[in-house]
Amino acid sequence: MKWLSGFRNSIVLILLAGVLPLASAHADELGVTNDSILFGQVAALEGPSAALGQAARQGLLAAFSELNAKGGVYGRRLKLVSRNDGYDPDRSVVETIKLIYEDKVFALIGAVGTPTAMATAPIAASNDVPFIGPVSGAEFLRAPEFQNIVNIRASYAAEAEATIKHLTEELRLTRIAIFYQDDAFGRDVLAGVKTYLDRRGLELAAEGTFERNTRAVGAALKVIRRAEPEAVILVGTYGPCAEFIKMSHRSGFNPTFSAVSFVGGNALAKELGPEGRGVIVSEVVPFPWDTDRRIVADYQAAMKTLDPSQTPDFIGLEGYITGRLVARALAMTGPNPTRAELLRIINEVGQFDIGGLVVNFGSARKENPPQVSLTVIQSDGSFKPI
Repeated sequence: MKWLSGFRNSIVLILLAGVLPLASAHADELGVTNDSILFGQVAALEGPSAALGQAARQGLLAAFSELNAKGGVYGRRLKLVSRNDGYDPDRSVVETIKLIYEDKVFALIGAVGTPTAMATAPIAASNDVPFIGPVSGAEFLRAPEFQNIVNIRASYAAEAEATIKHLTEELRLTRIAIFYQDDAFGRDVLAGVKTYLDRRGLELAAEGTFERNTRAVGAALKVIRRAEPEAVILVGTYGPCAEFIKMSHRSGFNPTFSAVSFVGGNALAKELGPEGRGVIVSEVVPFPWDTDRRIVADYQAAMKTLDPSQTPDFIGLEGYITGRLVARALAMTGPNPTRAELLRIINEVGQFDIGGLVVNFGSARKENPPQVSLTVIQSDGSFKPI
């Protein structure tokens, strides 16, 4: 009902200004006290993929700190406890269980990675814990049985479609290979790439794989180089993808490289230095340097307040958007939030304007799916939208 939606939006503005009285709030849910709401994150905070987890964490903290400075939600501050899984599914299970049973978090937020989410999402579901904003575009996270998962980013299939469209229709390339992480993440993207090549009457020129959390890419390079592709789609984190590009250049193999967003564009550019020039990266958030967009200006201001040494980051912005969404939805749940009510609000309201960026859920998401954009790394490590 439109009048109800308008009423809720008005209440949100009041709540975010910290105006509603504290006396009406009391705690009846795990993770909720009279003055705080606790969220838990499991991500790679150390190890070869740490830049991804750290960026997502910083974005969440920026959003929470920004809200808390305004009085929180019904006087409650949003708090985040982050645990390191090293991008390892087994460790992720252990840390997720600790968050649920020891820390007793209200919700899980900003989990980083597909293989880790595949191991932990069922745990969250069986405990009726919201699983919000996973940094993964995997298809299984969109399965109807996971009613507790709140997906914000576009799917890997959507990224594959945008990439293949650009390579084949705009660059006019037909011989395309793929270098991918040999697990659920890599195979999810592989399936999307094959689908959108097939729709154009094309097949992959070659496939090369590597093991997660390693830089052992030599065997994959030999297989792919032998096929002489014009382009190689990279599906992995920044370390192995940078190693693959550098080894390719050293061997005189210089196709067009295009990476999926989970690579961590900022970290990839840093790893590559001048060798990053021309590498394409698909992204699922607005351009983090476009301060004409209010969400980006808000993000940059919040990051500067939290830590002036931080620079704009694609995954950091994703974390910030996730944090802003949670704050907005919590404000709509009323003074006594529950996990179930938070999920109901997100799915039934359906559309949330987050600093000028509209994030959709439920039927609204089907009509207005999340957008994918393409960027290209410049010789100085900066990015340019395509």
